[in-house]
Amino acid sequence: MLKTMRDNVKSLKPVLWIVIATFVVSIFVIWGGGGFEGGSGDNTIANVGRHRISGDDYFQGLRQRLEAMEKQFGSLDANLIRQLNIPEQTLEQLIQQRLLLQIAAGMGLRATNREVREKIVSYPVFQRDGRFVGFDEYKQILDHNRIPMAEFEKGLRQDVLIGKAVLVLTAGVAVTEEEIWENYRKQNETAKIEYLVSETAKVEAADKPAEADVRARFEADPSAYRVPEKRAGDHLFLKTDDLKKEVEVKDPEIETYYRDNRAQFERPEQVRVSRVWIPFTAENKATASAQAADIRQRAGAGEDFAGLAREFSKDDKAAEGGDWGLFEWRSLPAAEVEAVGRLDRNGVSEVVESADGASILKVTEKEPVQTQALSEVSGTIKSMLEDQKARALVAERIQKIEKTARREKSLDLAAQKEGLKISSTGLLKKGDPLGEVDSAGAVSEALFGLEDKGISAPIYSYDGTGLAQLRSVEPEREATFEEARDRVEADILQSLRQERAKAGLNAVRAGLKDDWVSEAAKLKLEHKSVDTHKRDQYLSLVGERPEIDDLVFGLPVMQTSEPVKVEGGYAVFRVLERKEVTREDFEGAKSEERDSLLEQKRNKFLHSYMAQAREERKVRINYQAYLRMTDDILSRFSRSQ
Repeated sequence: MLKTMRDNVKSLKPVLWIVIATFVVSIFVIWGGGGFEGGSGDNTIANVGRHRISGDDYFQGLRQRLEAMEKQFGSLDANLIRQLNIPEQTLEQLIQQRLLLQIAAGMGLRATNREVREKIVSYPVFQRDGRFVGFDEYKQILDHNRIPMAEFEKGLRQDVLIGKAVLVLTAGVAVTEEEIWENYRKQNETAKIEYLVSETAKVEAADKPAEADVRARFEADPSAYRVPEKRAGDHLFLKTDDLKKEVEVKDPEIETYYRDNRAQFERPEQVRVSRVWIPFTAENKATASAQAADIRQRAGAGEDFAGLAREFSKDDKAAEGGDWGLFEWRSLPAAEVEAVGRLDRNGVSEVVESADGASILKVTEKEPVQTQALSEVSGTIKSMLEDQKARALVAERIQKIEKTARREKSLDLAAQKEGLKISSTGLLKKGDPLGEVDSAGAVSEALFGLEDKGISAPIYSYDGTGLAQLRSVEPEREATFEEARDRVEADILQSLRQERAKAGLNAVRAGLKDDWVSEAAKLKLEHKSVDTHKRDQYLSLVGERPEIDDLVFGLPVMQTSEPVKVEGGYAVFRVLERKEVTREDFEGAKSEERDSLLEQKRNKFLHSYMAQAREERKVRINYQAYLRMTDDILSRFSRSQ
């Protein structure tokens, strides 16, 4: 499931994300409009030049995206959301929006009232039977979702401006005929391949190389074994959980929060859907449509829908009685989702036709939106408010300690005045973690940005906030033989294993029979096969290697290759089948390929341009606010499921 979600999260192309992001975070935030109210201090989460991105902007953007993901994938938890980097992506989209709006203003671009109107009337939620629903119903939809019309249309105006800026910036990007052809080949040429891998890790080598060999290897290239610069310092961390015992949350505070943020404690409408799907082609469409109409009539007359699905449906849910669950049905085609929206509990849709099939849908469960009672969520609210107060207390104390440390030029003295003790980091390379305190390596990164005896800015982690002071620097230098001995020995053993892996494949290559699966078992090699390999695709134990692709698409069919060095050792390849494309094939698809490649190049150019704009406009992120708000949002999200 995680892989599927990662693929879907990444499926929207960068330009498209940038263009739609303003619209996404501006409307239909069905979690409620309470915003972020936790903690104290600045509510600014990032500055883009002279403009700020507020915590409310980030709060709404992240909650909206999580709601959309929940509808598509089902329930989520905070750990999975972090693994998918959704908070980071959301903040980055907000930053890119602001950058593009500033760029649009610098270009003198404007969004006209007509362009905004066209945007409104073309959006599917405001259409019925292909036509705009009219102003009154448009306003009713906004009112129902608690969205002020002025704010909504302001968001659309920004959306138009961002789209214009993207078009202007990428207008000069072009593609050549040869580029289109090569990209077409890359996307459409496939090979059915198999390969045998002699894995280096499984090849036996001498337990220990001779002393003379180790010394000779080291003396041949001592620069390969330099000792990197290391730094040591003092550090102090205040953990949020440790300060929770010093804060108190009273019942009136819980009641006030619940009253002001009731929408956050709504259980969304629960709808379970079943489906019968009858596929068709141009040749059998009439027959399939007639069959679908008959099934619809039988279902409408009360016949068991699950039984009909098991007997007639041709999608992957047929064996389950056509059950698409509470969430997965939302990934069905838009026409089917719209049909579901018009049904009550036990309602059966009319036949819904698409380009390749016909569907009949039934709502088997439907529970309205329910608001959890205060008694159900008081524990959640209390924990949330405790966390907010503790984080605010951490921020306040760290700020005080930092101020004292800079005045005294000593983190140790500042800590003592607060009754705290510092700890030594020991020598660290840049990026090294610091035990349980800092698994991400933020402290070592901070030390490498300081002058002698310098004191860092606050260092943020999900557990708390800290400070560090640089005490000593051990410069990069050449290693002595004794210091490098273990690394040299490991390199020699690795080289020996690689040589033996290659030699072993060379020895058996000529005698390989047609059945490589049996050969692999007999020779203790790893066998892999891929039915449709394309260029730039990852291969197990091989990785993404352009030279392997060149080999696969140039090797004669059924011929065994020479041993090739790969990620996991050495491998020999064989092409079982290959699908090649012709210029005639290309001519028929050239227009579509040109559009696809042009979009790729525009995305690449825009990514580079935005990185430069980010530097020039001095984007700054308030990481303390970012971490505090992210934790707050994810804690509510995970507990509300």
